Amino acid sequence: MTDAPIDKTYPPSTYEVGVEKIREYAHAVGETAPVHHDRDAAREAGFRDVVAPPMFAVVYSARSMGPAIVDPELGIDLPRMLHGSQEFVWGEPVCAGDTIETTAEIKDVHEKDGKRFYVFETVSRNQDGQEVVRATWTNIVR
Repeated sequence: MTDAPIDKTYPPSTYEVGVEKIREYAHAVGETAPVHHDRDAAREAGFRDVVAPPMFAVVYSARSMGPAIVDPELGIDLPRMLHGSQEFVWGEPVCAGDTIETTAEIKDVHEKDGKRFYVFETVSRNQDGQEVVRATWTNIVR
C-alpha cells in the first residue's frame, strides 16, 4: 500500500483502573514503593488512591492500538511487523478508581531503507478530562 490515510482517528477504548490490577502490575515489575500498594501511603503522599506506576500506561492505552494496527486501509503486514519505539509524556497520575479513555490516531506513514514506518499517537484522559499520558508508537514493517 502506498497511500495510507494520515490523521485517521480510531474509536476510543475505555479502561476502569482497579486497585488490585495496580498492585499486580507493581509486583510484576518489581515496584516496591508503598504508594503503588497501600491506600494510606498513597493518600499521605497526596494521591487520590493507590497510584499506578508510570508504565502502567501500556495496560490501558495499548488496547486502543489494536483496531489501528489491523485497519485494512493501512494494510500492515502483521507477520513482518516489528516494534520500533514508544515515547510517553505523562500528565495527571492514574489512580485506582479512575476511568481512562484512550484514542489512537495514525500520524505518519513513511518508507526508509526499504522498510515502512507507521507512527501512531494515543491520548489517554481520565474521567475528569485530564490528560494522563500521550504516547507515540512506531511500528516497522520489514
